[in-house]
Amino acid sequence: MNYRTLGRTNWEVSEIGYGMWGMGGWTGSDDTNSMEALQLAVDLGCNFFDTAWAYGEGRSEALLGQLVRDNPGKKLYTATKIPPKNFKWPSKRSYALGDCFPPGHVEEYVHKSLKNSGLESFDLIQLHTWEDQWLADDGWITKLQELKEQGLINAIGISLNRWEPWNGVKAVKSGWVDVVQVIYNIFDQNPKDELLPACREHGVGVIARVPFDEGSLTGTLTKDSTWPEGDWRNTYFVPENLHSSVEHADALKPLVPGGMTMAEMALRFILGEPTISTIIPGMRKLKHVRSNISASDAGPLDDPLMDSLAKHRWDRAPTEWSQ
Repeated sequence: MNYRTLGRTNWEVSEIGYGMWGMGGWTGSDDTNSMEALQLAVDLGCNFFDTAWAYGEGRSEALLGQLVRDNPGKKLYTATKIPPKNFKWPSKRSYALGDCFPPGHVEEYVHKSLKNSGLESFDLIQLHTWEDQWLADDGWITKLQELKEQGLINAIGISLNRWEPWNGVKAVKSGWVDVVQVIYNIFDQNPKDELLPACREHGVGVIARVPFDEGSLTGTLTKDSTWPEGDWRNTYFVPENLHSSVEHADALKPLVPGGMTMAEMALRFILGEPTISTIIPGMRKLKHVRSNISASDAGPLDDPLMDSLAKHRWDRAPTEWSQ
């Protein structure tokens, strides 16, 4: 495992972190299997774990707390997210800060997350939705800075809406946030336009989520793919999205080098962007932990392949199903 500096926090975090959404809210989640996968990741050098209250209403946070207690001699960086008060994802331009993150709500959920995890503090607290227009009201940041002074959190971040990296540039430039979480992958390269340059300039760390485009960049989806009833992916991969995603992924298959999976290629493409501090794939199976973490050891792709993959940028706009 290789490590990178998470912006001005100066934390040395693993290039491959761990996204814990699937352990809280997806069908088929099993806590025993989840803990085995999490521990294997630690054993292989992973030290950054990202969860949220919304992932099973604290279920995933509880697993993270247990993982920290199971590894007392290791520094594991813990990150979670405060849900918006209106419990609506993604945010919309019409939502006011008071609808989503009034100071009292922010404080309430920091304490709820600490209780769920059994931890005394979190390294990183993020707002789970964001609108740059909220910068006009400093109530949220004043409260978070107060909680930071109390030793309950160590750094402050925001998680940006799907396909809207522009809607965080002002926050980065404000100096109020230490870390930004954004979708970045072979298809979603638009953070390179404005967001990543701003993060470099202002020393803001970048967490890249959805490295596999919710599964399409593994190359395993088909136009007939289905998921169990109640699984979030059924509402995301509506026919309009599923068919287009599969077609875009199929166009990449001829570029996958021999002996490499599309998933490995997807991760190593992201590793080729030095502004990215850590990537947080979801990993519920031991084989996925091993294969994903091995991408760090393999390193970035060669320049000709990176150039070819850059041409597969797919600019999309939020829709009702994109969530």
